[in-house]
Amino acid sequence: MFSFLPRRSGAAAIAVVAVLALTGCSIAGDQGSSSAGDNGPIKIAMVNAQTGQFSSLGEWALKGAKLVVEEWNAAGGIHGRKIQMDVFDDQGDPTSGTEIARRVASEGYLAVIGSANSSVSVAMAPTLRDAQIPNISSGQSPGQVAVKSPFLFLDGPTSITFDETLAAYLVDRKGIKNIALITNSGSFGKGEHDAFTAALSRRGVTPVADQVVTTGQKDFRAALTAIQQKKPALIFVGAEEVQCSLIVRQAREMGVMMPFAGTAPLATPLFLETAGPAAEGATVSSPYLSNDTTDASRKFAAAYKAAYNEVAELHGAKAHDAAQILFTALKTSKVAKGKALADAIRATRFEGLLGDFTYDDTGVGIFATSIGTIVDGKVAVTG
Repeated sequence: MFSFLPRRSGAAAIAVVAVLALTGCSIAGDQGSSSAGDNGPIKIAMVNAQTGQFSSLGEWALKGAKLVVEEWNAAGGIHGRKIQMDVFDDQGDPTSGTEIARRVASEGYLAVIGSANSSVSVAMAPTLRDAQIPNISSGQSPGQVAVKSPFLFLDGPTSITFDETLAAYLVDRKGIKNIALITNSGSFGKGEHDAFTAALSRRGVTPVADQVVTTGQKDFRAALTAIQQKKPALIFVGAEEVQCSLIVRQAREMGVMMPFAGTAPLATPLFLETAGPAAEGATVSSPYLSNDTTDASRKFAAAYKAAYNEVAELHGAKAHDAAQILFTALKTSKVAKGKALADAIRATRFEGLLGDFTYDDTGVGIFATSIGTIVDGKVAVTG
């Protein structure tokens, strides 16, 4: 059961969904909400966009984590205590994220899962660090690592890994060096731009065109025209799902027919559905390309389909891994708090849907992706 109510005060208009409380639903932060004491429910905050242009990311993450909460609660919870996951809508906005972090810090939450938006996780980090609340983020921008918070962890690789793997495939294996870039100016796009250009530079390759668009931009014809004039062999696109789909569709409408390449967004159902035939032939770097690569991914996909009647994808898988890692750390640490819980997360070795997690001092726990190609509207694993 879900409830979705706007916060009754605050300029950021934060929305809160309370999910899977001990005996049904409650509104996170209400006076009747259970505390994170030694006997009540274990309070976890899920911070992700549930509204706005990034809501698909937040919805996927929520569904992936919710499966884990239900699984653990059905098995008795953690040391006999149920898990209460309260969901905060950050709207993909760093200002909202900062206000949510303050609220989480004041209301007895032991840990945070999210956000899928790197800029939100970076905005929350100082408050959560000061409050010693561990946060497992789904963003991939290296900017999160740059924060250097011992309480910030990632549930997947950073753009450095995504783009190093992609550059190795395109340049070293396929011999493609005439490459153009189109990325956006947001945290994700900047992370992709910097990581991919660095990977190319290590191979002595300089992009023939480097177009940066704004995060809200919808018309890319000028940028694509400038790229087309350079006659690249391939275009790297670094933006979120909807913007990527608009870019590739407009390119094909303009007669720009060279192939595209990118990372996580290009492997999601949202991109594949909205881009349609324009996505054909694109190269993708991701740690989770398919629901049919392992027994674990097949089991996860089946459970996701049964629960939501939807096809599982990367962001749901990442949040699923994040929840499993967090709850395992809570179990092994006997529901530790603060630094002790952060230390328990860092010590957790977990074989997840994305691979084998082993956290280092930077908060990164996984360092590999695979290569896929979009064929007939689906991602086929190629390397």
